[in-house]
Parts: sequence; C-alpha cells; structure tokens
Amino acid sequence: METQRPDQELTWSWGHRPRSALDGAKAMAPPPPPPLAASTPLLHGEFGSFPARSSRFALTLTPQALHIQRLRPKPEARPRGGLVPLAEVSGCCTLRSRSPSDAAAAYFCIYTYPQGRRGGRRRAARTFRVDGAATYEENRAEAQRWATALMCLLRGLPLPGDGEITPELLPKPPRLLLLVNPLGGRGLAWQWCKTHVLPMISEAGLSFNLIQTERQNHARELVQGLRLSEWDGIVTVSGDGLLFEVLNGFLDRPDWEEAVKTPVGILPCGSGNALAGAVNQHGGFEPALGVDLLLNCSLLLCRGGSRPLDLMSVTLASGSRCLSFLSVAWGFVSDVDIQSERFRALGSARFTLGTVLGLATLHTYRGRLSYLPATVEPTSPTPARGLPRAKSELTLAPAPAPAPPVAHSPLHRSVSDLPLPLPQPALTSPGSPEPLPILSLNGGGPELAGDWGGAGDAPLSPDPPLPSPPSSPKAALLSPITEGVPETLASSGLPPPTPGSPGAVSTRGPHDHLLPPLGTPLPPGWVTLEGDFVLMLAISPSHLGADLVAAPHARFDDGLVHLCWVRGGISRAALLRLFLAMERGSHFSLGCPQLGYAAARAFRLEPLTPRGVLTVDGEQVEYGPLQAQMHPGLGTLLTGPPGCPRREP
Repeated sequence: METQRPDQELTWSWGHRPRSALDGAKAMAPPPPPPLAASTPLLHGEFGSFPARSSRFALTLTPQALHIQRLRPKPEARPRGGLVPLAEVSGCCTLRSRSPSDAAAAYFCIYTYPQGRRGGRRRAARTFRVDGAATYEENRAEAQRWATALMCLLRGLPLPGDGEITPELLPKPPRLLLLVNPLGGRGLAWQWCKTHVLPMISEAGLSFNLIQTERQNHARELVQGLRLSEWDGIVTVSGDGLLFEVLNGFLDRPDWEEAVKTPVGILPCGSGNALAGAVNQHGGFEPALGVDLLLNCSLLLCRGGSRPLDLMSVTLASGSRCLSFLSVAWGFVSDVDIQSERFRALGSARFTLGTVLGLATLHTYRGRLSYLPATVEPTSPTPARGLPRAKSELTLAPAPAPAPPVAHSPLHRSVSDLPLPLPQPALTSPGSPEPLPILSLNGGGPELAGDWGGAGDAPLSPDPPLPSPPSSPKAALLSPITEGVPETLASSGLPPPTPGSPGAVSTRGPHDHLLPPLGTPLPPGWVTLEGDFVLMLAISPSHLGADLVAAPHARFDDGLVHLCWVRGGISRAALLRLFLAMERGSHFSLGCPQLGYAAARAFRLEPLTPRGVLTVDGEQVEYGPLQAQMHPGLGTLLTGPPGCPRREP
C-alpha cells in the first residue's frame, strides 16, 4: 500500500471517515482543479437589509471573502466592515419574515466573528433581504443559492462551474460527539461551552451530542464502548488531558487499529492547551489565549478538514504502553507540570507560577538519552499484524433495569437538553428527520429578533424544512449512551481500566519495529548521551503550551519526534531566557550551549537518578526507564483548513 506523504491533506471538507485502508484510498478525492484567484467573483447581487429596510447593499462573494458595499441611502467611499473574510464566518442560514406584508421576501443571515481593534473576537450577525422577484419561492431560491455557495466555500466543497447552486450540493451534516470536562482549567469549561462553542457549531449546522465527564478516566471508559461508525469525529472540550484519555481508550479496544483512525478534535478549555495552540497556528491565526483561542479553534472546527496525526507509542518500565500525541517530559518541565497541579484554580497562570517556583529550586538529574536519528529511518515501517474484527462492534446498550438514583448528573446530554444562549426554536435530537441542509442544527434556526431587537420589526423565523434529497440519507438513530462500565467483548481478555488511576495504560498498540525490548542493548545507528540534565523533552507537535512554541518547524504529520534537552550547568537566568524566547519559538537562536536538539524516529530514556517525575502528555506515569517510537499518521486530527503560513521567527 502506498504510504501517505507527510504533507498530504487527508480531507478538506466534512465527510464520513474511511472505515479501512481500502475505503480510505477510495475516499481520497481526485486532485482538485486549479484554485480560483482569491478575488475571482463567484456571485454578485443587490439586496436589502434587516432590520433597516431603507438600506441597500451590493454583495460580491469570492473564494476568500464576502465584499459588502452600501448603495443606499448613501454609498460609502470606505465601507466599514465591508470585507468579511470567510475565515471569520461560522455559518449561514435562510429565514422568512413572519409579517404578512413581507410575505414575498426571503432572507439569509451570515454569522461572523470578527476581531476587534484589541484583538478579541465578538459575534456579529449580518442579515440581507432578498426581494428582487415577485414571489417568495423565487426569492427563497436566490437566498438558498447564496447560503449554499457560502457554506460550500466554508467546507471546502467545489462549486459547479456552470451548474445550478442548490442545497443538494451540501452533504449531510457531520455528527460529532463532544466530551466536556466541566472542571477543566479554572472550572469554566462548561460555561464556555454553553456560551461560545454550542452556539457556533449550531450556526455551522453541525449535528452533535454532548457528554459531561464526571471523573478521571471517564472519557477513556466511554470510548471503549462507543459504536464509532455512528460518529464523524470526537471532540474534547477541555485541556490536553481529556484527549489523552480518548486516544488511550481507543487503544484498549479490540479493534484499536480502526478506532485510532477516528477523527479527534480539541476545543481548548483547560490549563494546558498545547495541541490547540498548534491547531491555531496551522489555521493561520495569530497566537491567542483563553476565549480567543477557543473561538479560533471553534471556527476551524466548523470549517471541517483533517490531517494525519503522528502518535508516539510509549513503553514504560513495567512493560505497559500508552499513546502520546503531545510529549514525554522529564526534569524541569514535568516537575513544573505536576507540582503546579495545586494551583489549578489559576488556569494557565499556574504554569507561570510553577516555573518561578521551579527556578527557585532548580534541580539536575543524571540520566541517559538514546535516540535513532531521523536520517536512518527505514524506507517503510513493517506493518503490524491486524487484529481480527469483532462480530459486532462495541456498543453501550441500555441498562436492562432502572438504575438506582445517583447523585451525579445524567451522563447522556443531547442537544435538546442544553439551554443555548441563542434565542431559537426547540432543538431536536440527532434522530429527527433531516432538514434543509442550510438551516442550523437539525432543522432549528436562530431567531433574529434576539440579534437585532429592532422595535416594531417583524421577527424572522427559519424557513420550513424541505424534503431530503434522494441522495442524502436520513440521519440514523444514534445508540443511547448509558451509565455504568462500558460493555466489553469477552474475547478481549483484558479487564476494564480501574477508574481514577491516572497512569492507566494498555498492552495493545502498534508494533514498535525500531525498538528492541526495554533493557536490552540498542542496535547500531543510535546516538547516546549521558550526563546531568535539567530537562528532557520529546515533543510531536510544535507547541508545548498555547503560548510556548517548543519545536517551531514541527508539523502534525512530519513523522518525527523532536528531542530537546538542557544539560546541567545552565544558570537560572539563562533558563528563564529560554522559556521567554520559547513564546516566540526563537529559543534555538539564543546560542545557549546547554540547549540541544535532535529529530528522531525513536528514543530511549533511562533516568539514573533514583527519584523524579515523568509525564506523558502532561499525565504522570511510573518513574523508570521508558522508550517510544513515532508512528506517522496513525491518528487523524480535526484541524480545519490550513491558513496562510506566518513568518517564521
């Protein structure tokens, strides 16, 4: 089978994920036609506005932006807000006036999140009145044409060159499972999810179910029993730790080879948001923190698109294994990460405080670091033997008898249970009949009375749904998600992980063909460093934190583990300068003699100091020798479309 190039895009638009390697090859779209110039007009028209009926606007849609020019009452020489980049648009829907006197007009509303002068994003809705025809049906068709064209551009779908633009061009909305850690970061994850995430993905027309996790390793238990074919992606709304649980939950499944290909995404609401920082950079946005980072990543999620994600297989001293998408740390970085846990109420500021305290009590650790340089990687890895697929996929069945009352909240929280801040009709569950594709989530549409609130204005309501096109199947009913321990196959032979054990690991996983058993001599071609270290970091993506660029040139799918280490003898001031420069990704240009770097395919770390802290993706694991191998493109990450590359530091 032909291996995928590191710079090859898996998919641009939302769609069903491939269920096997053969299906994946078939699902790969043919080479796209040459892209249109960013300024090429696709649609042009003149429309009224809402609620100010006297205003008229000329709209021009290009592949990159919507250009808005006011025509009446007074044309603007330099229109404010006249250029709406599509990167700032979450979605679009069509609406209809409830006023009998306005029965012939149709409307379409565009939801945008422009950046203010101070950098923060704020939601803004722009509504336009389509009234060029005598009948509502004709005006509605024109509104649908604009809404469909805009949604196709947002999701990377091609527009017909000379064909008619109709809602049938849009595929069925993707189905996402959102896992929210309500205690993430400073305990604001659930509030941020309700206030920012759910409204935006509703505007984008994405179908989703939401589950609040209730304890450590809860997400890991859940994904072991999900029927993954029902979901187009699993998105964690928390920090990096929840995604670590999800990926290692895949590893616990008998069908782990297929499960680990499930597209995963992250919406940052935790203390450590390293992967979200890398996604934000990949999308072409400026560095951001807090709510701004969350809105940027949510916009990218709404656009759709994914990339292969490299995953490290980490083998610990006991022989157990876990998957890592982020980093393995030893020394200063892991000390700060774990010791700052008691300051979790401070959010990301806990790392700043932990760094100051760590500098005050700076330690060195003696150890041995061995790695296989990237230049001696074999041409193609030996594929691991595939596991037999179970007769029936894992699913969580309803409990046979009513469960006794429990103190915690219900596990299954579907869309219809959530009070969204947007004033809108009741939202239906994912099993409801499929609506008009350009409407908001599952047929619901936002009421514009709440957006504009003009006195005396007749509020707009969503268009009634049209029958589903023959080529668009109805949304399948989703399996219920219930309380209790996930159902596991008897053939797996493995007990479920113990709840609450942070270092729960698996013995499954890909074959580490580059690594001999831990404790045995390494083969020729490896490089070994031994001495006193202040820190050792093995990182896969570019970011160690939302504002820390540890490996500036790293990509999600470069097939490399980026090794960074700082030897003993560095002063506290020099170490502080390194971390301050890491905010810009310029720490390698400081010329620090104690700082080292190597790109590798695999590595082994042998601490020779009897006490210390080791972390994998920020989670503490057993202390002792470990080794890891990078597996290129083993996972799939929802990243959104790539943005214009920023200038390298």
